[in-house]
Amino acid sequence: MYRPQIKVFDCTIRDGGLINNHFFEERFVKTVYKALSEAGVDYMEIGYRNSKNLFSSKEFGAWKFCEDELISKTIDGVESKTKISIMVDVGRVELDDIKPSCESPVDMIRVASYVKDIDKAIHMTNDFDKKGYETTINIMAISRDQGPELDEALHQIEKESRVQAVYIVDSFGALYQESVEWLVKKFKTILKTKEVGFHGHNNQQLAFGNTIEAIIHGVNYLDGTVYGIGRAAGNCTLELLIGFLKNPKFDIRPILDLISDEFIPLREKIEWGYIIPYAISGMMNEHPRAAMALRNSEEKENYREFYESLIDVELD
Repeated sequence: MYRPQIKVFDCTIRDGGLINNHFFEERFVKTVYKALSEAGVDYMEIGYRNSKNLFSSKEFGAWKFCEDELISKTIDGVESKTKISIMVDVGRVELDDIKPSCESPVDMIRVASYVKDIDKAIHMTNDFDKKGYETTINIMAISRDQGPELDEALHQIEKESRVQAVYIVDSFGALYQESVEWLVKKFKTILKTKEVGFHGHNNQQLAFGNTIEAIIHGVNYLDGTVYGIGRAAGNCTLELLIGFLKNPKFDIRPILDLISDEFIPLREKIEWGYIIPYAISGMMNEHPRAAMALRNSEEKENYREFYESLIDVELD
């Protein structure tokens, strides 16, 4: 699948940080950035920009806050065309802490929002746009929110927001290809002046397949992570995505070296990927927090009891 307007976003450090509270060493982040640059990846989402008034720097690592000085230090010395992106959550960032883009190493700011908070997301992205940043709105947990409120939110974004793209985010890894097709067509019907993006989670081993489905129907902003790292079951694997796109600007070899040198050893220290409790939470369209708690307990392999506990919740 070759389409030159496609942009690939790597979320390795941002989504991977949800496993280890964002405690990645600067050396590791720089190594990832260098490999992505050599591979020709368009954007690297290097972490979150969250307020230190809301989160403790003792509990969370530096990539929870992504201060400009740290980003500049980390990427210094790497010749690269890969742009830097950060993510902010509605209600978790101080807008006054965001400097104009000309004073920052950051190129893009992506705002994560639920449908109910779209008005706030629009306000934030318009503020960032005025400061010179590229922007997107990433609509989270969309498998739970596909009713008329979604239509209203999309119409509001089209009318009031200056974002470059709006993302379909399968936060729970619950979507199937038919749902992806339906959502992409809805987004593209309403969003006449915006690109559409897709961010998949791999609870049911569908993140890559669903990303392909999104591409087939015209999505041009695509997320992935190296070796699929990410919260719980992880994300669409960047290496598979690059291999599929057949774009000569991408070179998979630096990513393969990165996996061999850094991610195979890392996988021995922290857990992500297809694991039964995460699959069950995806099947049930549930947030993986309960599955993550199970994996941190002495009953981590008690799959049937976990499944029945979610069935009981549904029945209640």
